[in-house]
Amino acid sequence: MRLFCFITLISLSVGIRVAAQTVHDIIDYQRADTLYKLAEKVYSPAVHPTWLGESHYFWYKNRERDGIFYYLVNGETGEKKRTSTLDELKKHVPEVWKNVQTDSKRNATGNKAEVASPNGKWMAYIKDNNVYISPVGKKDQKEEIALTLDGTPGCFYESRLEWSPDSKKLATLKTRQADCRRIPLLESRPQSQIQPILQWRDYAKPGDVLPVSVPTLFDVEQKKQITLDTRLYENQFSLFLTGWRQDSRAFTFEFNQRGHQRYIVGEVNAADGKITHLADEQSDTFVSYIDNYRYDLNDGEEILWMSERDGWRHLYLMDGKTGGVKKQVTKGQWVVRKVTHIDTAQQKVYFMASGLYKREDPYNLHFCVVNTDGTGFYDLTPENGNHRITLSKDKQYFVDVYSRPDLPPVSVLRRVDGKGIIATLEKCDVSELLALGWKMPEVFCAKGRDGKTDIWGTIYRPFHFDSSRSYPVIENIYAGPHDSHVGKDFNPIAWSSSSLAELGYIVVCIDGMGTNNRSKKFHDVCWKNLKDAGFPDRIKWIQAASRKYKYMDTKRVGIYGWSAGGQNAMAALLFHNDFYKAAVSFCGCHDNRMDKVWWNELWMGYPVDESYSRSSNVDNAHLLKGDLLLINGELDDNVDPASTLQVVDALIKADKMFEQLYIPGKGHSLGGEYELHRLYDFFNRKLK
Repeated sequence: MRLFCFITLISLSVGIRVAAQTVHDIIDYQRADTLYKLAEKVYSPAVHPTWLGESHYFWYKNRERDGIFYYLVNGETGEKKRTSTLDELKKHVPEVWKNVQTDSKRNATGNKAEVASPNGKWMAYIKDNNVYISPVGKKDQKEEIALTLDGTPGCFYESRLEWSPDSKKLATLKTRQADCRRIPLLESRPQSQIQPILQWRDYAKPGDVLPVSVPTLFDVEQKKQITLDTRLYENQFSLFLTGWRQDSRAFTFEFNQRGHQRYIVGEVNAADGKITHLADEQSDTFVSYIDNYRYDLNDGEEILWMSERDGWRHLYLMDGKTGGVKKQVTKGQWVVRKVTHIDTAQQKVYFMASGLYKREDPYNLHFCVVNTDGTGFYDLTPENGNHRITLSKDKQYFVDVYSRPDLPPVSVLRRVDGKGIIATLEKCDVSELLALGWKMPEVFCAKGRDGKTDIWGTIYRPFHFDSSRSYPVIENIYAGPHDSHVGKDFNPIAWSSSSLAELGYIVVCIDGMGTNNRSKKFHDVCWKNLKDAGFPDRIKWIQAASRKYKYMDTKRVGIYGWSAGGQNAMAALLFHNDFYKAAVSFCGCHDNRMDKVWWNELWMGYPVDESYSRSSNVDNAHLLKGDLLLINGELDDNVDPASTLQVVDALIKADKMFEQLYIPGKGHSLGGEYELHRLYDFFNRKLK
């Protein structure tokens, strides 16, 4: 049986090369490989402005039919100057150019060996894992004062020492270290020698013991440590300090409980060490801490805080003394995506939001403003599209580029005060692309598994599309719960999706339930259930599209994805193989116990339980039905390469047929010409 499999694989690999040599295939491949060059046929694409220092001027480069041109724009009036070179542009309004830094210099960062007190009298430092202070200018040992004596190499005080502004108190973390798991990576064909090289990477995985850090407080005047009750915070994923209050009354920290079901903002009273919780987020599933936002107002008298406590991601004004909610600042069946800045003088919050309008894709970003008391909400970018903004340094003006997959970008100049558009800078021209036979991507919406929730995605068709033909359908999947993933900007050549379509496929990208940036309920579908990956919604969506477009052949559906998408792609052939027929998995995380600790424990929980096995492509490999190609690199330090090899072992033991490409010297970023050609060849053999 094994000999037969080996001969079959050889025959298949020979067949690949033969099939790729037909005239028709060569033309298709050449078009797919050179598709990126067609971006040159797009004129006046999205404006990427560079604001000039403190001024209200900015410049940008623009591709036009006559060549490349440079523009200098007065942000207050919209008046433009046009030149053919950047040097020539600098002759206009020279005073705004002369003080602009052309080479950005970053200040050195990192912990200092010694930290001076604000009043300049004391120096604090770590010595032999303990906290010491000494008077400034007196270095001899007699003047050293040990504030701790219990630090050891395995349980030490951190060198990031934080003085209170009045120089009377000192704070840091005490950390109990844990040995980090290391994974081996074998570089089989190094450039430096003939023999392989074994590399090692620190790589904590779900269930591993992690370091534990707790806050500590010292009274410098009394030369003693103030005892803190930190027992609540020892079951932790992380804890870090976030600074002193300006009046020295307290310092704050943020605590993320192991398992990500509780997240606390704590305040430590400098006088007695009492800890107050200023925010305490708790969830039966997970607190998506990667979306957190916190801004302390009036020296912590109030806190602006991001929360999903009402089922949607919104901003709340918290009482900085009690931790209670004073006001829900934003509200509705939409989400705050990112706070851009806060105008404390005007008591206004500026932020990006999505899902504001029923008329459009709920993932479209809009730039909005609201008063800190929840009044005065206003959308500064009301057009139907995904808005990308670039603010002037003083936050008074901004360039807004809005587009959709089916709407070429429009670039406009606006005022932050909401008084409308100052000037239209550019409108993208794709007429030459259309004349060549290019097809605009289509934004498509259909109901999900519950028959109620709108699921959104994009359809890509090939050049010279013929609706009288029957086309196989291929889904480009990435269902990672940390974000939503279908692009919402105009992108005429969407890399692998567009290239694959050129070989005669309808390619689709979909955000199903379990991904981010919708309601908490929508997101929670992924909880302890990464194998779901929104597949019931994706299948309904593709079926709805095929009912509208008869040329979409749902008997020939393929799927491919990278990383978490690689896990999803293979899972399609395990759990939904009545619908998906062929899959290509690039560098997949096939078992969440094998992958990085933070990402997997956030969605699958802690401690590690049976849910990890239920979602495992390894433990469920025996369910494989359909055609599978596994591709990964031997030096992948994002997803342990052993994850794919464990799948291979399980498939062999289950006597399942599959194909594999294990690439020497490659890491996590796969997608070169060779890998893409293998993707093309595989689907051509399996779906055509």
